[in-house]
Amino acid sequence: MFDFFPSRQISLYMARLFFTRTLAVLAMLVVVLQMLDLLGESGDILAYAGNGDAQLWHYVGLRAPQIIARFLPFSVLLGTLIMLATLNQNSEIISMKAAGLSAHQILAPLIASALGVALISYAFNERVVARSTAALSAWQAVDYGPIPQDSGVKANPWVLDGNNLVNAAIVAGRGTATQLRNVHIYNRLGNSLTTIVRAPKGRYDARAKDWVLEGAQQFDVARGTVQELGTVHFGRDIRPEQFTLAKVDPDALTFTELRSAIADLHDAGRPTAELEGSLWHKLSGPLSAILMPILGSVAAFGLARSGQLFIRAVMGMALGFAYFVADNFSLAMGNLGAYPPFLAAWAPFLLFLLVGETVLFRTEE
Repeated sequence: MFDFFPSRQISLYMARLFFTRTLAVLAMLVVVLQMLDLLGESGDILAYAGNGDAQLWHYVGLRAPQIIARFLPFSVLLGTLIMLATLNQNSEIISMKAAGLSAHQILAPLIASALGVALISYAFNERVVARSTAALSAWQAVDYGPIPQDSGVKANPWVLDGNNLVNAAIVAGRGTATQLRNVHIYNRLGNSLTTIVRAPKGRYDARAKDWVLEGAQQFDVARGTVQELGTVHFGRDIRPEQFTLAKVDPDALTFTELRSAIADLHDAGRPTAELEGSLWHKLSGPLSAILMPILGSVAAFGLARSGQLFIRAVMGMALGFAYFVADNFSLAMGNLGAYPPFLAAWAPFLLFLLVGETVLFRTEE
């Protein structure tokens, strides 16, 4: 009952068909979509003086990994449907069932192959897609011109210090060499603003492990008076990295980098629910490939000569695309705060896994 790979020859045969059909569909989608995308962006790329064919090919090299990562699950779904419908049409599924194979034993090689695709997809996203996304975003930010070297200067970060808010107009340097300019500390009692401390500059004191403001002034909100404070120490719990945080693009970071950025943002008192959903989706997204053989299995079974093979294939495609719709909807709800981040990333996967198994058991097992 639990021998899911009773025949080595059938398993290798099914796996080979799965990979060839999936790669063929993926190649077709990437070529078509890359051509359409390049047609839309070529005008903006060539609009910058000096750009030519080399820049167009550079854009293709940066954009193609994004297209591959986004449409790989679609390719697995379509490749599975084409493969299973063909096997059904040629009565190969009937022959396998006549030999004593159950529906799960027929699908087991496909699920194992899909797990391999999921692992490859995750590694590809971590090693290639994150870097190409970061490079393309930086290039697009300068309208496809030369990318300036990062100066390390950040503007207008906000940091939470207990119940108080700290803002710096400009932050330069990193680590213990971090320098602050035009600093404001908003001291609050409950939800009421009591005083505002201002200073033209500040720095991190590595020995005292806190922050030092020079030439500070304190404005009393209730009295409307200003008091000279001179040198002020504050923010013993604030790490230098919390001031140097810029806008975080989850697609341009690896899983480890994004998790570290979320921890820094959380320590700085900034909302992280949207990023946490994206973090978990870096795992659930590639694993969606495992669902595709299960959701598309409806095209494998049933008599081909009954005239319902096309309808079964459409049903499998509808189930697969319903998953992608639910996945995007769930992530959107997570970004709005309606769903917890973990639930937003994993709920569609678990739901459609149960739906696919239910359909498979009720119809074939």
